[in-house]
Amino acid sequence: MSLTALNSDRLQRIEQARELVFQGRSGHLRPGESQAGVSPWLTQSWKRCLAMGLQPQQSVGFDTVSAQQMRRVQENSRPLVQAAQPVLVELARAIADIRYFAILTNAQGIVVDVHGPVDRQDRRADAIARVGVDLSERSVGTTSISAALTELQPVWLHRGEHFFQDNSVYSCAGAPVFGPDGLCAGMLDLTGIETTERPALKHLVRRSARSIENSWLLSTGHALVLRLNWPGNQAGDDSDGLITLGPNGHILGANPTARQMLSLSPTPEGESLHASDVFASAWENLFDAARRNSKGAAQTQELPLWSGLRLQTQAWLAGSSAQAFHAAPSGHGAHTAPPEPPIAAMAQAPKGLKDAQTEMIREAVKQARGNVAEAARALGISRATVYRKLGSGKA
Repeated sequence: MSLTALNSDRLQRIEQARELVFQGRSGHLRPGESQAGVSPWLTQSWKRCLAMGLQPQQSVGFDTVSAQQMRRVQENSRPLVQAAQPVLVELARAIADIRYFAILTNAQGIVVDVHGPVDRQDRRADAIARVGVDLSERSVGTTSISAALTELQPVWLHRGEHFFQDNSVYSCAGAPVFGPDGLCAGMLDLTGIETTERPALKHLVRRSARSIENSWLLSTGHALVLRLNWPGNQAGDDSDGLITLGPNGHILGANPTARQMLSLSPTPEGESLHASDVFASAWENLFDAARRNSKGAAQTQELPLWSGLRLQTQAWLAGSSAQAFHAAPSGHGAHTAPPEPPIAAMAQAPKGLKDAQTEMIREAVKQARGNVAEAARALGISRATVYRKLGSGKA
């Protein structure tokens, strides 16, 4: 089947899905029928728009927020915009020849930056590619902006998948952008007008969002950067997990990949996890490894987690963060340090993180017949950590 025929079939299936939802017949679908044309999350967005009293045939104003609100938005979005600048410049070059441009919004869908070849003579482009325009679902219906911010995952929308008919000229890829605190801070959108469908842009926008997240994380104050990957994988690009630590070992920030690897949730303001809450080894060793890396070739070591898993890590002191992104991957000039001392894996079903830590420490102390120093050596942690985890001055 030719590309033209495939595109025609795709648009037809989108139109059929729209009819089912907008004529109120989606509740009578057979299992799986609504997915024949579009994704379920898309029809859910359409239904939310209808529930807000919006109608597909209404005109879209693409209104801007007030000057006072925009000043607050710009102030709050400054770290996001600054981190995104170099990424957007390179991204604009990558998409220049396909007539797409990049839009950066905050978490409420308000445009905070625009890059790329925007044809200001085309009202359809100029309407959405302006700082201050409200592109939230309530304002402009279903778009990649609202979808990415709602679903918190990369999305692709083509033509009629947008709620309003006025927006059916757009094809868009979008991905959420998370801050160092793990919360969604905004999203990155790539938009084309009456252009060929390019779902591969979903991959590009996801990688670009990841670059923004890493740049933002590394721009914040920290004493140490820890690069994470699973054993057997080569470290050295934006797909790695990254966490930043303060001088006392507290976790200051992490990118989404690291949060998935370590099962980290956003912490309440004013609170923070400690490296010893995550890694089943002495956190001071991370700084020792970072100091060694600052003097020579990148050194990779495996660290045990309290979950029983192990991660491959590279540690870098503040000021060496740029090196961390260009360090030689393991197996290509890097030295792999001996793994940290093993710890006993839990034999029972998973429990809460703190319960698992306490159980593992108690078991080590028991096996050492009450000798805390011996148990600490077996676990690769300090005696002080053993006492702190057990919540008393005695083991």
